[in-house]
Amino acid sequence: MPKRILSGVVVSDKTDKTVVVRVERTYLHPLLRKTVRRSKKYHAHDAENAFKVGDRIAIRECAPISKLKRWEVVADV
Repeated sequence: MPKRILSGVVVSDKTDKTVVVRVERTYLHPLLRKTVRRSKKYHAHDAENAFKVGDRIAIRECAPISKLKRWEVVADV
């Protein structure tokens, strides 16, 4: 099964080898037919501590690394 790849913006880089990424998605409301924006935060593994707050990056699913980390950084977008 292929691994999902999402793109988002780094909102925190305070922890060692970890970044928090906010991923936004848009969808059409079923009744109102209005575009709605929703966001979710993911903890991603950044082994080199290369990314800082505000960077746009892509993350990929992986095996669990810690309690919260199930994603790893792929590259800049």
